[in-house]
Amino acid sequence: MTDKNSAPWDAGRFVKTLTYFEAIPFISCLQRLFSGREKNEQPNLGGGKRVGVILVAGATGGVGKRVVQRLLERDYRVRALVRDTHRGREMLGEKVELFDADITIPETLTPALMDSVSAVICCTGVRVQPVEGDTPTREKYYQGIKFYMPEVVDSPEIVDYQGIKNLVQVAANHLEPGKQLLFDFKNPSENLKETWGAVDDVVMGGVSESSIRLIENAALFSGNVSTANSGGFASVRTRNFDPSVNLAGYEGIELRVKGDGQRYKFILRTEARWDGISYCFSFDTQKDHWINVRIPFDDLIPVFRAKTLQDAEPFDSSHIYAVQLMLSKFEYDGALNPHFQPGGFALQVETIKAYGGAILPQFMMISSAGVTRPGRPGINLEDEPPAVRMNDQLGGILTWKLRGEDAVRESGLPYTIIRPCALTEEPGSKGLVFEQGDNIRGKVSREDIAELCVQALEQPLASNVTFEVKEADNSDRSSDWEKLFSGLTP
Repeated sequence: MTDKNSAPWDAGRFVKTLTYFEAIPFISCLQRLFSGREKNEQPNLGGGKRVGVILVAGATGGVGKRVVQRLLERDYRVRALVRDTHRGREMLGEKVELFDADITIPETLTPALMDSVSAVICCTGVRVQPVEGDTPTREKYYQGIKFYMPEVVDSPEIVDYQGIKNLVQVAANHLEPGKQLLFDFKNPSENLKETWGAVDDVVMGGVSESSIRLIENAALFSGNVSTANSGGFASVRTRNFDPSVNLAGYEGIELRVKGDGQRYKFILRTEARWDGISYCFSFDTQKDHWINVRIPFDDLIPVFRAKTLQDAEPFDSSHIYAVQLMLSKFEYDGALNPHFQPGGFALQVETIKAYGGAILPQFMMISSAGVTRPGRPGINLEDEPPAVRMNDQLGGILTWKLRGEDAVRESGLPYTIIRPCALTEEPGSKGLVFEQGDNIRGKVSREDIAELCVQALEQPLASNVTFEVKEADNSDRSSDWEKLFSGLTP
């Protein structure tokens, strides 16, 4: 029997495919019941304002826990870097993903920490005031003034400089300005195997067969394409994202692939339906060579069952339900794939990213006003806050915070460095004053600093700036955050 004639059809594989993708709801429900897999184990790449996860370091501290709360209120996915997961769960609740690590121990900052992360908010650091939720402290005295230092650290150098440097180096290895990593097959997450499955021409009576599996530093999409039974395609597809992925504000998708010289298709779906409209883009590969493939959203072709649609809705990047890779005998509307060869094939995929997004802050650091003042000529220490007056006695705390800032600025990531004046436990919603030059003095609520962090995430004007902030006198908070940031200079 030749490839062009008929061949036995595998009805069992047909049912298995539809069940895996829950195209047969009743059977899928029974499968989950007997396997113990919950429906909420569907892929989740994020459905908030920005796709991806916000990593909060120092999440159980006075500012950090408030940042986490506000991110959750705005439907962000949040990962909290904590040293004690039991305590972290008690303080932060069940909606936060906890990651057990310590920024002062670089070996704990594994690639999994940055999986799907789009931005880091760093609220760590040695403090000179007791804060609810901080680590146990020891008392220090200077000229009759009591201060507090965490018990668990050796010195501000270790936390405020070396710890920040460790964290920002890990972030810089994974984050790219204007891009969002969707799938990283070099550092696969635990649930990646449950995300992708094969959708071959068996669903239309064919006998082609494919799979996707993890190999060293990549995913391998491979198999055999047969034209028997009028077939001729093999593909792998994600289960529907829940919630859908919002890539509004990005220009397209970038693939890092190594192929076999054939032409493949990349497909996005904006409907949760199994057999709905797909938006396709064909790309050629170079045999045994890694290449980057850019797929502009504007170049996607609306297709239904291999036929192009002239009256389809424009591609909506704000609601993406599934991603698919395909090798097909056909292009569109009956035209043949010019590089198609029946038989075995192989496509390696390293990463799938969104590109062309606005340059928004990707590393945010909470520092301190006054970091440049110790040793500055002309400074009258009697007029300075206690932390400035006692910098040497407190282990050079402000000096090391400034070194930590330098590590952030040198990382190459879009950054925001916030230098609050004296932090208080007072209620928030106060007016804020932004200044640069490290000359202001005053106070500011931790509530307002937490809100400032969340607002800065969505402000391009907040990228690559360092500024001081204090509470304004007798003023309610302005809702015009863009105006506040517009007065800052990089």
